[in-house]
Amino acid sequence: MTNIGRVGLIGGSGWLGTAIAKALLNSDTISIGQLTCSFRSGKPQNALPCVWTPDNKQLVENSDIVILSVRPADWASVDIDATGKLIISVMAGVGVEEIKQRTGSSRVARALPNAAAEIGFSYTPFFIDSSDPGDRNIVGTLFASCGAVDTVSAEEYIDYFTAMSGSGAAFPALLAEAMMNHAVAQGLPPEIARRAAQQVLIGAGRLQEYNGVSPDETVKLFVDYQGTTTAGILAMREDGFEKAVNSGLDAAVRAAQLLSGKGSS
Repeated sequence: MTNIGRVGLIGGSGWLGTAIAKALLNSDTISIGQLTCSFRSGKPQNALPCVWTPDNKQLVENSDIVILSVRPADWASVDIDATGKLIISVMAGVGVEEIKQRTGSSRVARALPNAAAEIGFSYTPFFIDSSDPGDRNIVGTLFASCGAVDTVSAEEYIDYFTAMSGSGAAFPALLAEAMMNHAVAQGLPPEIARRAAQQVLIGAGRLQEYNGVSPDETVKLFVDYQGTTTAGILAMREDGFEKAVNSGLDAAVRAAQLLSGKGSS
């Protein structure tokens, strides 16, 4: 396993920072002694047994890698000199060049894990701008602890993934909610409708992973079978299912671009 060195997590008390920290430790990617986390308003209850500090400058001094896990709105208050350090940002909408200018680092990556990071089922795309040939492997190793990882060739793709995979469970949950509401409208008890919709979601993900079959192949399999599911798929498509998904993703991408200053309202 790659020794990625000492990791400092600015915003380690937030939900995403906590998820990344737990994933790193639970996967043995780093040890407790290699992790420093910072907080703003107080050390969290039930905090991980790593080093905690309210001083981001101290965190940077004690780290080889600095993860920026703060809300974009709080980014302006982060004042650090990370010259020579590898900076990894999980902030939406804050570009590599701005991070370089603000931190002094010439080794910067932007990554986009989602809420499933804590249980090792996130999807994390990342873009890296660094002349150090080992940095790409370090970032990949770090986020492999959170789930599946891909390197993307252009920073603009991070804005797209902010909308698509960054949603985590939200968009699949929207489908499950619609299924649940439909079941309740047929007279089923809400708790049974909820359990059925949730298990469809869970089972579908597990089956995709187990079989290694792509989503389009799965859909084609059911359509070709010409059963009851075929009728449902065809009706959903006819009523604009894919158009609705495209519209939702387009809207989310525009929102991500606004965060990065690349879009217009």
